[in-house]
Amino acid sequence: MEQLTQKLKDGEMQVIDVPLPLVSAGMVLVRNHYSLISAGTEGSTVKAARAGLLNKAKERPQQVKQVIDVIKSQGLTQAYRAVMKKLEAYSPLGYSCAGEVIAVAADVAEFSVGDLVACGGLTASHTEVVSVPVNLCVRLPRDADLKQAAYNTLGAIALQGVRQAELRLGECCAVIGLGLLGQLTALMLRASGVKVIGIDIDSRIVEIAALHCADLSLHRGCPGIEDRIMTFTDGLGCDAVVITAATNSLDPINFAGAVARKRGTVVIVGSVPAGFDRDPHFYRKELQIKMSCSYGPGRYDPAYEEKGLDYPPAYVRWTEKRNMKAFQDLLSRKKIDVSYLTTHVLPLEKAPEAYDLLLSHAEPFIGILIEYDHHKPFNSGRIPAKSVSGGAETPAVAIGFIGAGSYAMSHLLPNIPHDGRVKLKGVITAGGTTARNVADRFGFEFCTDRISDILDNDEINTVFIATRHDVHAKMVIEALRAGKHVFVEKPLCLNESQLFEIKNVYQSFQDVPPRLIAGFNRRFSPSSAEIKESIGGGPAAMLYRINSGAVPADSWIQDPDMGGRIIGEVCHFIDYLTYISGSLPVSVYACAMAKPDHLHDVLTLSLNYANGSIGTISYFANGDRSVSKERIEIFSSGCTSVIDDFKTFTIHAGGKKSVKKLLSQDKGQKHLVHRFIQSIRDGSPAPIPFAEIYHTTLVTFKVIESLRSGACIRINP
Repeated sequence: MEQLTQKLKDGEMQVIDVPLPLVSAGMVLVRNHYSLISAGTEGSTVKAARAGLLNKAKERPQQVKQVIDVIKSQGLTQAYRAVMKKLEAYSPLGYSCAGEVIAVAADVAEFSVGDLVACGGLTASHTEVVSVPVNLCVRLPRDADLKQAAYNTLGAIALQGVRQAELRLGECCAVIGLGLLGQLTALMLRASGVKVIGIDIDSRIVEIAALHCADLSLHRGCPGIEDRIMTFTDGLGCDAVVITAATNSLDPINFAGAVARKRGTVVIVGSVPAGFDRDPHFYRKELQIKMSCSYGPGRYDPAYEEKGLDYPPAYVRWTEKRNMKAFQDLLSRKKIDVSYLTTHVLPLEKAPEAYDLLLSHAEPFIGILIEYDHHKPFNSGRIPAKSVSGGAETPAVAIGFIGAGSYAMSHLLPNIPHDGRVKLKGVITAGGTTARNVADRFGFEFCTDRISDILDNDEINTVFIATRHDVHAKMVIEALRAGKHVFVEKPLCLNESQLFEIKNVYQSFQDVPPRLIAGFNRRFSPSSAEIKESIGGGPAAMLYRINSGAVPADSWIQDPDMGGRIIGEVCHFIDYLTYISGSLPVSVYACAMAKPDHLHDVLTLSLNYANGSIGTISYFANGDRSVSKERIEIFSSGCTSVIDDFKTFTIHAGGKKSVKKLLSQDKGQKHLVHRFIQSIRDGSPAPIPFAEIYHTTLVTFKVIESLRSGACIRINP
């Protein structure tokens, strides 16, 4: 299928072929008829992308600080990869569209193939087919005008601002900024019986508002504007002011204070600074300021937007989906008509011209729609990449990637050797844009939207699984059954039943099983082999302290359905101590700090090993980030080894100290990938024994069991 993209590096826009998005749980696949370009939001995005690197840095000081932090902690190479990953990626545009349902996930009952729908959110982009969560999609009548329905997202944003104003029939509201959001706001206010005053700095927009949506429409610079508003409101002032402008000026917020009545409400919808003058208006009038959050309640809540969990209407009457539905109902019942807002309709292949128009203002515009030829067949399945990796016709290692997110692009793909005996064949990701970006950037032969193109491909003998955690087990099992060597980014799986099934499939091979490893990279760091050698196989006492940093409770990293931080992160440290001890764990006891958010991300683990070694893991999410993230201390046979953030390695022995410092942090990712590929080439055993992967994973489940029971849990090695 075709999708409009831009590169953040230079703002280059292209309509490219990408695989179809996957229909994951809770998703609806929609073939677009129209999508709306948001002149404000998208215009700013494109303008920033076309700016030089120095201007980009000036406009994003917070991101520049993040890059500096990465340089300090991980080195220049990783920082460079992280920056280029963003700048060179194909970035989709758009977040409001309308079309027809062509597929639904198995767990979706609300929609059927053939339904007409309007969609919102970042997945509702300018592309032939979009995959949208159920709570960001509303069904339309069969006779719906899809051109008007495509205004869905902006309509919901405007409606949420109207709701925040809490106006009643006959009251008066001023709308400052009469672009798309302002016009939509004024239309809905007027439809609800509110008198509307429209204000803008563009005379043409003021005239259009006077014709369609405002009872009084004024240029901001007209003489005596405040007096005219006071006259219109019988000397009272506006009951509410909704600011839909986008500017760095303080004028909108201060002007709102001037024209609002005493104890009135000012609602900020647009992107404006809120550093208002306290006196004379806001203080003396006791004005109330409200921020309007995008489409409404549910926005930025992963449980609502990604998992489809709704808020009870009795307690949250208007969510973002119900706002979308209310907006579409106004259109359907002809209570408002937004057709006059559409000044341009362009086919997808000419969409880049629309953004030139946004920035140049070569001709007047308000609403710009992209139209799709929804009758023509769209591309599906394999899409050849722009560049193809080199190598022999029959490589020793032919790789397919299932999932290729941030970690894979930073730590896995750059470390795959390109020496003629390794070939990158195919890649599939949940989003087609990411798959095409990864294929072009790293030299895959193709990207695809069909998992069979990877697992049933006889030319592919090795699969890397770098998806979100909840599908790791399923992909590992299917890849093993297909006879592929498997590298799965941690964790291996999320529960014991999945672990037992993986074990059974792995052990079902009569001869040599395929190589299977999890991404436990720290054991391959440069200093780890020296530590293990210094122990000499004897028992060791081990301390591993992790200053992990706080992660918001609503992040997918904390989500129990994704394994949470214990299964998803602590597994790394359990594996490391298992490697250093040279033995399997036989018991674990865990205790966690009681926290208001009930998250188990401040905890300690005590491990006992079959050879007598003991280990303590202290995983703390409540520390200061200026402290090193990881510190390891190993005590054995009169020798103490210390690793500080995998940059400094110190050995204390015989009363002497030797220190080694690396130029940059090295957690062993490159060595792990190389060792895995080498084992396939030469037929040597997998670089991590399956028994250790199995028991490390099992221990993470036992940690959770110990936290629940308060008991030490025995493990049979």
